[in-house]
Amino acid sequence: MNMNLPADVSKIINILESNGHEAYAVGGCVRDCILGKVPHDWDITTSALPETVKSLFDRTFDTGIEHGTVTVLMHGTGYEVTTYRVDGKYEDGRHPKEVTFTASLEEDLKRRDFTINAMAYNESKGLVDLFGGEEDLKAGIIKAVGNPTERFTEDALRMLRALRFSAQLGFEIEPATYQAIKELAPTLDRISAERIQVEMVKLVTSDHPERLRNVYDTGLSKVFFPELDVMLECQQNNKHHIYTVGEHSIVAMGLIPEDKVLRLTMMLHDIAKPACKTTDEKGQNHFKMHPVKGAEMARAFLRRLKFDNDTTDRVCNLVKNHDDRPEISERNVRRMIIRVGQENFNDLLAVKRADCLAQSMYHRQEKLTYIDELERVYKEIVAAGDCLKIKDLKINGKDLLELGVPQGQRIGAILKDVFEEVVDNPSLNDREYLLNRVKDMLQ
Repeated sequence: MNMNLPADVSKIINILESNGHEAYAVGGCVRDCILGKVPHDWDITTSALPETVKSLFDRTFDTGIEHGTVTVLMHGTGYEVTTYRVDGKYEDGRHPKEVTFTASLEEDLKRRDFTINAMAYNESKGLVDLFGGEEDLKAGIIKAVGNPTERFTEDALRMLRALRFSAQLGFEIEPATYQAIKELAPTLDRISAERIQVEMVKLVTSDHPERLRNVYDTGLSKVFFPELDVMLECQQNNKHHIYTVGEHSIVAMGLIPEDKVLRLTMMLHDIAKPACKTTDEKGQNHFKMHPVKGAEMARAFLRRLKFDNDTTDRVCNLVKNHDDRPEISERNVRRMIIRVGQENFNDLLAVKRADCLAQSMYHRQEKLTYIDELERVYKEIVAAGDCLKIKDLKINGKDLLELGVPQGQRIGAILKDVFEEVVDNPSLNDREYLLNRVKDMLQ
């Protein structure tokens, strides 16, 4: 098997080998090469100790030297070079208590998570595959290296990683590995929110977001996303729906581009439906006010997983507005654009379409026609350059000061009143008219 190693990677391996050490490309980069993908980054493993690695290269950084990792800089790119190691006892299911270096590649590969990630390669030895990783890769299987219970006890995040790889690659999880995840799922509670967030984003933005179901099936969601369990167990007896709340959300995720904000929005848009559910005398379910409550619940979830403020705000805005259906008129759509934010409006249209296509066929055509109409009017309003923000007004605070309005809240209040008029009638956004209008207001 011949992998085209990048010149820099070959060079690092050659320098280590010519000084009497072993060195290999290892892990994800080998897996990606066999899959015919271009690796994001190249990791190198070596028998040389960190100090030795540092002495052999001109430019290095101590990125994780306590774990045996030195970053070697070549032509402005950093390559992680890590000494073969055996992890000591994991006392907390997160970090090994100590790391012991070893001279054996086999010992190093043995401590890795899945067979497809435990292969090494260099030009002199070719592929080193001690656990059948290449076969599993060809068969589309995710399987723990050695004993799955041991692997997951070492680092509980690996359970979620197994599901994330299955979603990214479209692979099945080998039965014993899956069983071990189910048994050890509660131990995910010792993993930090930040690490869970990274895996969840990769799963949610993968080619198979529907694998979110496995997060529920294995019991992992109970630990960090109990709302998902409630959603998947919540029936919707309603002519608009054919799925449970959770199923509907998962189907909708698959109907929207794999953008982080859009996928998270579809995952969370109906999070409050179970809490808002009522049943009428005909046995039909209703979910009044679920978007408003949903924005609060989505915020709580995103905060819990330590998402950044920008992602959190954008998702919550879309959740809050996803069910908004004003009668279409220029005035209504302008107000909607102002409520949602012009920069979020195309996202909202995508959310509405995915939401609709994950419902029953009941009135589907009318619903889609409504969204098309909304989009048409939105585009016309933007093309016309209608005033959609106070700062788009043809007058500003400085003009008001010159008209004798005292500095302070009064200025903001007047601009807001004028803005309201202009939103209803864009042709009034004329400097002359607005200055006169303010003079009248000051009389």
